Amino acid sequence: MNDQITVCGHVATDPKHHRTTSGLDITSFRLASQQRRYDQKQGSWVAQETNWYTVSAFRGLATASAASIVKGQRVIVLGRLRIRDWEQGERRGTSVDIEADHIGPDIGWKPKGAVESPVGAGASPASAASESTGSGTGEWASASPQDTPF
Repeated sequence: MNDQITVCGHVATDPKHHRTTSGLDITSFRLASQQRRYDQKQGSWVAQETNWYTVSAFRGLATASAASIVKGQRVIVLGRLRIRDWEQGERRGTSVDIEADHIGPDIGWKPKGAVESPVGAGASPASAASESTGSGTGEWASASPQDTPF
């Protein structure tokens, strides 16, 4: 299988970086991608199911990822999907992996309380502050659907 996939989610584990005996750099981490929908009755975002992926980056991307990705960060990953069945003694399961071609920050989301500098005409700190709807450290928020320009 050589399917391309793009996934947005939160880095769920500290990235692990190592170099093979042949000199290949590899960085891997777990990525949690949670579906959400806006509930108009509640006036807030409602969490749905979470999908879990193991993301692996190689060579230069591995080195850059190890230096810049941190647990809790929201990222976008583009890569090749790999689905494998596994067996370990009595335990069996399915592993869903992404061999990353590109990894970057998801700048459409920001941590609650993050200070945002206005960019472009019409942006204001007041409107940016009103978009942050999470509570507590480590929670993330985005604009409600009616606030998006699309």
